[in-house]
Amino acid sequence: MLEPSNNNELPTIPGKRYFTIGEVAELCAVKAHVLRYWEQEFPQLSPVKRRGNRRYYQRADVLTIRQIRSLLYDQGYTIGGAKQKLGSDEAKEDTSQYRQLIRQMIAELEDVLVVLNTPTR
Repeated sequence: MLEPSNNNELPTIPGKRYFTIGEVAELCAVKAHVLRYWEQEFPQLSPVKRRGNRRYYQRADVLTIRQIRSLLYDQGYTIGGAKQKLGSDEAKEDTSQYRQLIRQMIAELEDVLVVLNTPTR
């Protein structure tokens, strides 16, 4: 995510469900055309499109955009490098979620095994 020092520069995200492209541009300190370009480059960005192809971003999209902005502007990554960094972070997160799910399933199966092995009276 963003470094703590970078969080102070950007305004806080309001508690809304959807944001227009203009609002997101202000919240993330980038121009609207940059956001449209990033949508093409980063598959993680997929705002909801409604009437007239208007984009509506959700809170997760705003956080992703802030992360992309930090990688490109503050940490000096190229577009390709930022894509790899975001992809590897997601892969690590997915792997840890799967491991946790597998551990939980193993524990539940062991509980079922204990119930099945207990003699009935």
